[in-house]
Amino acid sequence: MDTIAPGRPAVGYADPKECVVEATLDLIGGKWKGVILYHLQDGRLRFNELRRKLGAITQRMLTKQLRELEEAGLVIRTVYAEVPPRVEYRLSPAGESLAPVIAALKAWGQAHISDGKLVRTDEAA
Repeated sequence: MDTIAPGRPAVGYADPKECVVEATLDLIGGKWKGVILYHLQDGRLRFNELRRKLGAITQRMLTKQLRELEEAGLVIRTVYAEVPPRVEYRLSPAGESLAPVIAALKAWGQAHISDGKLVRTDEAA
């Protein structure tokens, strides 16, 4: 049985004061959230536009990830009163502030990943 240290939440993730990296990765981690944030940097996208950009994601998973990003305050969902309804997603100011992080991840990937494998750039490689 797992035990909970005094003062720590019984469910969820570590106290952000203890590990802000873990708290941040909870907000943007996983297979799809970072990619969604990356594509939304170009501006507003409708649900199906975003889904086409992501390729293999299911409608259910995209909906789930967008809801989580919206709850975290990183994405803004706008519903237009039209028939058929139009829904657009865009980055919130907090989401926009992740641009340097996303750019750093992209640069790291370009420098270290080749054909789906990690490429070592140190002398021991």
